[in-house]
Amino acid sequence: MPGQKWGLHMIRILIADDHAIVRAGLKQFVTGEMDMQVAGEAETGKQVLDMIRNNDYEVVLLDISMPDLSGVDILQRLKRIKPELPVLILSGFPENQYAVNLIRTGASGYLNKESASEELVKAIRVVAQGRKYVSPGLAQIMVKDLASDQGDRPLHSTLSEREFQIFRKLAAGAGVSRIAAELNLSVKTISTYRSRVLEKMNMKNNAELTSYAIRNRLID
Repeated sequence: MPGQKWGLHMIRILIADDHAIVRAGLKQFVTGEMDMQVAGEAETGKQVLDMIRNNDYEVVLLDISMPDLSGVDILQRLKRIKPELPVLILSGFPENQYAVNLIRTGASGYLNKESASEELVKAIRVVAQGRKYVSPGLAQIMVKDLASDQGDRPLHSTLSEREFQIFRKLAAGAGVSRIAAELNLSVKTISTYRSRVLEKMNMKNNAELTSYAIRNRLID
């Protein structure tokens, strides 16, 4: 019976990372677990979206840095296709840079790639049960974020999901017309978002956004 092994419910996992060696390592961590099965691998954002349309998974392990689409874009599109599918973000970036924004966007958890295999396995089980996985370090960041005054938070933490997505594209050098085409929105709408991002972050132009994003490791 699909999804079953010796009476256990199998957690079917899609691993999405553009590096074969990383996928192999993650697969090795999971293969030894009696209740887990790697049911698919993807190396581009397009593959991720195609695979979740055509297959059933219990958890997606998603690298934030994919070659064709950013992890933020993939997450947003994936959530439109299968809103209930848990997505566990894997990243080389520190938790304080991305994690809060990605959990707001719909991620079920966030793990640094340097995390121990035991933590990864634990996180997969937690999100497969429909819960959020928050590491002790991220829990501290989130509590601090809730307790602090607005002025004490990183500037990018004040942005909405869509604003954060557009901020990253602007910071990476994409023009308004290109962003509009990628997100299927009007140029006027993207221009409005750009103005809002600049205002919220108290910046004057895209160059300042880029400088901030590089300093805070928000773009590759």
